[in-house]
Amino acid sequence: MKPAGHPAARLTALSRWSTVPADALPAAALFLATLGPGQVLSGPAWLLGLQTALVVPLAWRRRAPMTVLGAIGLAAVVQWALDVQLPADAALLVALYSVAARHPWRHSLLAALALQAGVLLAAARWAPPGQFPFTVAALSAMAAAALMSGLWMRVRRAYVTSLERDREQRARLAVAEERERMTRDMHDIVTHNLSVMVALADSAGYVRYSAPDRAAAAMEHIAATGRQALQDMRRSLIVGRGHAASGGDRLDETLQPAPGIAELGPLAERMRATGLATSVRVAGDTEAVPVAAQLTIYRLVQEALTNTLRHAPGARADVRVEVSSRRAEVEVTDVRDPVVLGAPGPLDAETPVSGPRAGGRGDGRGIAGMRERVAAYGGTLDAGPVTGGGWRVLAVLDLGAPQ
Repeated sequence: MKPAGHPAARLTALSRWSTVPADALPAAALFLATLGPGQVLSGPAWLLGLQTALVVPLAWRRRAPMTVLGAIGLAAVVQWALDVQLPADAALLVALYSVAARHPWRHSLLAALALQAGVLLAAARWAPPGQFPFTVAALSAMAAAALMSGLWMRVRRAYVTSLERDREQRARLAVAEERERMTRDMHDIVTHNLSVMVALADSAGYVRYSAPDRAAAAMEHIAATGRQALQDMRRSLIVGRGHAASGGDRLDETLQPAPGIAELGPLAERMRATGLATSVRVAGDTEAVPVAAQLTIYRLVQEALTNTLRHAPGARADVRVEVSSRRAEVEVTDVRDPVVLGAPGPLDAETPVSGPRAGGRGDGRGIAGMRERVAAYGGTLDAGPVTGGGWRVLAVLDLGAPQ
């Protein structure tokens, strides 16, 4: 037999659509449990109808708690007027619990007061001689227990709901943060590598007739830069999806560590290949810097050098990185030295470097992305022109307590 055809499975599916079937089973159990002790079967036929009126409404207790309590209370009033005691009066406690679990405390208080009035009436009529206070106390205690159980259930349900909402909110924030991270990475990867490739392509086109071997070398650099860009993009996207690809070479690519301080040297080499004279100085214990912070440092330097390549052709770039276990300072300065501006490039003495000369650099996506990376470590970023010409980017990261 298929699971969907099993009676229990059908009942479960039905209960998801409506609470009536799920509540009808406990109501039926209470009906049968109180049928014998109340001697309903041996009494008049109207006793069975009264028993039914007291218990059957419980099947709708979660859909209309106040209405159910009113219906059962009306049946209890008729029972009291007929001077008949039935154990099915326990249905009043279940109804009170349902009201407290589903309605605000004001409704629950009104329901409890109404039930307390019924307790006093029942004790006045049916309490043994001299036992009125004890009867009232016992019945009131049961009503209070039902009330407190319902209130606790309502509070617990609200707490669970708040946890679910908080989890959903955290999930949405995590998705937004991941998208922002991927946007920053894609911007850095694409902007840097395309700028390098364009500069190399311009240089190769300029010397393709005068120095074919140097043009061929530039084309090799372009191909290597393109492959590096594809690898960085693939790694970033796979990390963003939370899984690694399978397969020999591709798996090896994605499992390579993210670039860090050690890769600043190769980065400078690629920049020098485009004609940007680049020097790198690193001081401090780089092993003490977390991997995530090293990636941030690498991206900061990469973006700053990309801006220099695009906006300061012929300049030289000086990179200074000082790190410790608690702090990292990154400074990238491009200097428009007349001697350097007249120096021969890597491909030819008159090799041009592409990119317009901007009089100043605004806070575009690159600078904004650097600020976001630095802010993640509670640091500061200062980017602006320097005296005598040039541009400086200074970032300070607090490695002690990344946010």
